[in-house]
Amino acid sequence: MNTLLSVQDIETAYGSSQVLFGLSFEIREGETATLLGRNGVGKTTTLRSILGLTPVQRGAVHFCGQRIEAMATDHIARLGMAIVPEGRRIFPNLTVRENLLAFAGNRSKSQNPWTLQRIHALFQPLQQRSNHMGNQLSGGEQQMLAIGRALMTNPRLLILDEASEGLSPHMREEIWRCLGRLREHGQTILVIDKYVERLLSLADHHTVIERGRVAWSGSSGQLRAAPDIWQRYVGV
Repeated sequence: MNTLLSVQDIETAYGSSQVLFGLSFEIREGETATLLGRNGVGKTTTLRSILGLTPVQRGAVHFCGQRIEAMATDHIARLGMAIVPEGRRIFPNLTVRENLLAFAGNRSKSQNPWTLQRIHALFQPLQQRSNHMGNQLSGGEQQMLAIGRALMTNPRLLILDEASEGLSPHMREEIWRCLGRLREHGQTILVIDKYVERLLSLADHHTVIERGRVAWSGSSGQLRAAPDIWQRYVGV
């Protein structure tokens, strides 16, 4: 598999406060990868650095073969990167249908692109609530909508930031089911979440961050065989 995203020795700071210290990892095409770690270790800053929201001071970020750390965020998005942000951030005053169509496109030039019909098949509640306003949906439905909206851009890389945060156990399982189906379809995915045991069955590769550095990286099999690693760096 070809490398889709490469983060190489990046250093990022907010003013005089440095957050990332030579952080590196890669994601290959068709792979599901995770960034793991407790709150405050640098996961959000890593995402902001990849997305062009916070300037990278040193190091490089490559996406689809292009160096992107100095690019504007909208340019990076047009290359085929889409995020399901923490807190969902759907448009409350647009209908479900309007939310899904707002940024529809085929940035990956897929031969089988995501359409409204395919999103409805993946998330049936969205079809049933197609004319409801975004603020009339439950938290779980809003999360479905946020994922569907990102998929409608047909991204090369789908990023999910705390996708299961604040959801009921039943709705979390719906989100995991969705990710499993996307993985089967070959969608490249980066997941930031805390449910390590569930991610072991979904992800191919894991990167554990601690104090702005990579503390550990490896496959699901390797992480499953080393529960002390995720208990040390991710457990509450």
